[in-house]
Amino acid sequence: MSWLMIFSLAGGCYFLKLGGLVVADTTRLTQRLDRVLSGLTPAVLAGLIVVQTFDGGGTLNVGVGTVGLFVGGLAARRGAPFAWVLVLAAGVTAALRLL
Repeated sequence: MSWLMIFSLAGGCYFLKLGGLVVADTTRLTQRLDRVLSGLTPAVLAGLIVVQTFDGGGTLNVGVGTVGLFVGGLAARRGAPFAWVLVLAAGVTAALRLL
């Protein structure tokens, strides 16, 4: 990949973000669209987590990552702070991989 391509893509990303900030500053969303967009972030994050946990290169991968995800989900369900959810999930996954 050439440097011209890299700088062009970086500039395009920068101006796309800048354009979003300018438009968001002058435009108000409807209440319904705001509610839909606020629910989109957790849905996308959950989808990424599921794909990263269970994708084994085209096959279903159930292993130590699944146990870590379950422990993290259980901690989140019980109302643990987000930092503790991450620490618990990563700690259980690391401990099981060590074994």
